Amino acid sequence: MRTLFFKIFLWFWLAMVAVGVTVAIVVGITQNEPVGPGLRNTAAALAAVYARTAAETYARGGEPALRALIAEIERQNHVRAFLFDAQGQELAGGKSSSSYADLLARARNSQQAEFHFLPSLVVTAQRAETPNGQSVILLIEISRLWQGEPGIKPRVRLLRGFVLLVTAGLLCFWLARSLTGPLGQLRAATNQLASGDLSARVTALNRRDELAELGRDFNQMAERLESLVTAQKRLLHDVSHELRSPLARLGVALELARQQAGEKAASALDRIEREAQRLNELIGQLLTLSRLESQTETAERAPVELEKLLAEVADDAQFEARRNQREVIVRECTPCRIQGNERLLRSALENVVRNAIRYTPEQTAVEVSLRCSGKEAEFIIRDHGPGVPDAALDNIFRAFYRVAEARERKTGGFGLGLSITERAIGWHGGTVRAANLPQTEGGGLCVTLRLPGVITD
Repeated sequence: MRTLFFKIFLWFWLAMVAVGVTVAIVVGITQNEPVGPGLRNTAAALAAVYARTAAETYARGGEPALRALIAEIERQNHVRAFLFDAQGQELAGGKSSSSYADLLARARNSQQAEFHFLPSLVVTAQRAETPNGQSVILLIEISRLWQGEPGIKPRVRLLRGFVLLVTAGLLCFWLARSLTGPLGQLRAATNQLASGDLSARVTALNRRDELAELGRDFNQMAERLESLVTAQKRLLHDVSHELRSPLARLGVALELARQQAGEKAASALDRIEREAQRLNELIGQLLTLSRLESQTETAERAPVELEKLLAEVADDAQFEARRNQREVIVRECTPCRIQGNERLLRSALENVVRNAIRYTPEQTAVEVSLRCSGKEAEFIIRDHGPGVPDAALDNIFRAFYRVAEARERKTGGFGLGLSITERAIGWHGGTVRAANLPQTEGGGLCVTLRLPGVITD
């Protein structure tokens, strides 16, 4: 079976081989001796043949004929050639390096070709005599990259190098895509799952390695999570729905008990009624949350005047706030409309405002604002309470979550209000954010409800 380990091992092994070959070539080029005898012998043969020809050509035709011969030598063999006299003067008008003085001196006193090795060049010099007895020295520069292949033109060598680079790049690109493509799919599916889309799956992994196995394991995990969460939601909905009937019968029985009992039982019956109302409220919130989470909420959309909605919610909340020696103040209210469902928006806003009333201290106010800019509307609700620990800010919108310091029964609530708010705003395509305000601004918690789709006249 082709495994990811084998692929990584194979490609790293090939890379090491390529590095080894490259190092060998570079070492061979940069050392002070030829890579092999082939280039040395070829250079010596070229120098011997062309030295005599150059000497005769210069004697017969002078500098113009010599220049033509030098140009032909360079064109045919892809080298650079120069002809010097006994004093070291170049006879064809070319320019060569002054570092060849030692090489010319050695060639002047030798019958054989003399060599000078540079990191990228092999330079050979061969002495010859013209028909009239004048000594001349032919100097030839040959690239080490030539490596005994004088028939290959420079543009062919460049093309070979380009093809090699492109091929290596394509292979590396394919390897990178082969390894990172499935990881990208897995990352995208993980982000979907983390954002609440339990239907996220990794698809199109037609492989037989560890990445494919990881994708299949992820799909199994996602299926199991979806099954468990769906079962939990269904159970919550069913139980909440089934409790409605016993509660209705409990209300009827409570009224009958009031008629038959005396004054002594009034206090106990009142307590039973309050608890039944709380239980009924909890069941109502659970059913609302269940519909929003299961996306079965089929509320109709219509234009909603947000400033009117805010005023109504603030007036209703003011009665509750005054009873507890608190206030609800509208600080800012910009008229704007959106396409949405008024019932859901009212529930979302009421839950946040009532939550703020619950936690703001006595003799303080809950401040609410409505701002409209561009195509987005914002409800901003702040209190002057103790705020929420930073680590809990992202959790307060989870169902049944209660901050540790707020677990006392006197605070009321079931941990569902803010969760319903987030689902209702999400149903409209908006977002909910909570933040603690600094003490320099009076402290407290600030909740912002952002709604898109403002209707512009």
